Amino acid sequence: MALTGCSDWQSALHARGSNARSILDLIWSFGAVATTTWLLVMAAMAMALFHRRRARAGHSPLRIDNHRERRFGRAVVGATASTVLILAALTLTSFFAGRSVASLSGTATLTVRITGHQWWWEIRYPGDNPSRMIVTANEIHVPVGEPVKINLDSPDVIHSFWVPGLAGKRDLIPGRPSELTLIADKPGVYRGQCAEFCGYQHAHMAITVIAESREAFDMWRSRQDAAAAAPVGDEERRGQQAFLSTGCALCHTVRGTPANGTIGPDLTHLASRRALAADTLAMTPGALAAWIADPQSTKPGAKMPRVALSADDLNAVATYLGSLE
Repeated sequence: MALTGCSDWQSALHARGSNARSILDLIWSFGAVATTTWLLVMAAMAMALFHRRRARAGHSPLRIDNHRERRFGRAVVGATASTVLILAALTLTSFFAGRSVASLSGTATLTVRITGHQWWWEIRYPGDNPSRMIVTANEIHVPVGEPVKINLDSPDVIHSFWVPGLAGKRDLIPGRPSELTLIADKPGVYRGQCAEFCGYQHAHMAITVIAESREAFDMWRSRQDAAAAAPVGDEERRGQQAFLSTGCALCHTVRGTPANGTIGPDLTHLASRRALAADTLAMTPGALAAWIADPQSTKPGAKMPRVALSADDLNAVATYLGSLE
């Protein structure tokens, strides 16, 4: 149970990028120094207790041994000097690790803008044409082996972006944009988390990074660049009509339709994502219908209200949104 936080799914001890490895080396360095220091302190304490017992056996505790006092004085001076040297070494180690992380910022081949909301992540991929910007939510796709610059901001409260397998933490402070660079060495799925308490559903504000080959990434980006698929069949058409005629279209965007709300996540390609509600629910037809029917039962305090839909309209809307790949 003590090692459950060391699993590969979301752990800083399983670095999969140069940024994360620099931080991991720092963790091991500080951990080794702390462990060694603790062992030395425990050894010194044991020696002190041993000498105290021996003194009680045949020596007065008030007697001053000048030789021993000089020896203790040298030990204190040596321990102080060692402490100064160790702190200086740790400072230099931390400095060089930070410089190594910062050196990646000028080599990014892709820029992604992430905005932290209560309690989800808005993700934008700028394009050559500002009108063709890709907007998605809670899921980032990046090419393997290429530095990716992440621009971070928040419109509400302080959040903290953290994908421990790829990079360190970076706070999102309202009015103060920040950035970091991450790189994934191997294809895979890496989970991240908001690491700064940001309200009631802070624990349900996760983010997923999917690292894939450049070819797969370009294909994904091409699909995301397209407008939403037109509904096929009566059920999907009814679902689209119900979606547009209720409050859903006031908060969400579905490109290619009149829905252009900006309060909630962009749903143009909702069904292509792995999860719902910032990784709170898996992307399944049942979970999608449950989320639409009553989001507060799954994520109390979420900004998405309950929309009154009949059973038939609910099934139709879930079918329509499930077709948006």
